Amino acid sequence: MPDLILHHYPMSPFAEKVRLILGHKGLAWRSVHIPPVMPKPDVTALTGGYRKTPVLQIGADIYCDTALIARVLDGLQPAPTLYAATAPLAVPLAQWADATLFQAAVVWAMQPGGIQAILGDPSPETLKAFAADRAAMRGIAPRITLADGAVQIRAHLAALDAQLAAGGPWLFGAAPTIADFSVGHCLWFIRLAKPVAHLLAEFLAVSAWLERLLAIGHGAHSPMASGDAVATAAAAGSHAPVAVQPGLGFEAGQAVTVFATDYGADPVAGTLVGLTPTSVTLRRSDDRAGTVQVHFPRFGFQIKKDAAA
Repeated sequence: MPDLILHHYPMSPFAEKVRLILGHKGLAWRSVHIPPVMPKPDVTALTGGYRKTPVLQIGADIYCDTALIARVLDGLQPAPTLYAATAPLAVPLAQWADATLFQAAVVWAMQPGGIQAILGDPSPETLKAFAADRAAMRGIAPRITLADGAVQIRAHLAALDAQLAAGGPWLFGAAPTIADFSVGHCLWFIRLAKPVAHLLAEFLAVSAWLERLLAIGHGAHSPMASGDAVATAAAAGSHAPVAVQPGLGFEAGQAVTVFATDYGADPVAGTLVGLTPTSVTLRRSDDRAGTVQVHFPRFGFQIKKDAAA
């Protein structure tokens, strides 16, 4: 098993999703704590500009977005699988949770009392820096109001509660799937915002399910310095095998940029070396990290040819 290096910070909900998946699969991993706001120089050295959290590093291969990270971990440790053949709707439900449910959960959790708890009673300067960073990440994407978010999160929780009460113990039956971890990290974030976490107690089946999920834990992990992770990439000397499949609109060796289509849309530029219906891989060079391959999922991301190339 290769060394798995997770770049994350404790209060990141998407990082909690991956931490729980690592625990579920019994995988040992190295923990690199990164800043919750920009600048993130070591992360940028590895990703070329992608700023979202978490990022999974395996040598000189950098995997972005938890949808792809979960697929990579499932490939490394197939059992227990996140993608049971008996639950074909688990992936679409996970995508809904990572987008729609997440946005409503964030609005609820980031009320004044909630954000104070999440950030650990921050100073006014810390609050200002955090708000400015998240505004830059959101860009022009509209933000849900608290009034709308409160209605939405209660409707989502009611549906999830009914699903679990009728079936269970997991969203798709006897074993957790990717959907459980995607829904779970959203509700973990609400739970982290203790002054407003009372919302969850109204939904008994959801509350019991969340306790089961969080009881999985994060597995065995050890700390690693951020600079050491960058040095690991520079010393790797090899990359995961990838190829550009024909008929997908691009050719190997093209100069392209990849960026998220929702928020945090900072573009990453590089040479296209891998493309499938589910993933895209760029090769790029950095003075500190050396030659790295940066991998993204296709869902939620867009590829553009470099007009100057």
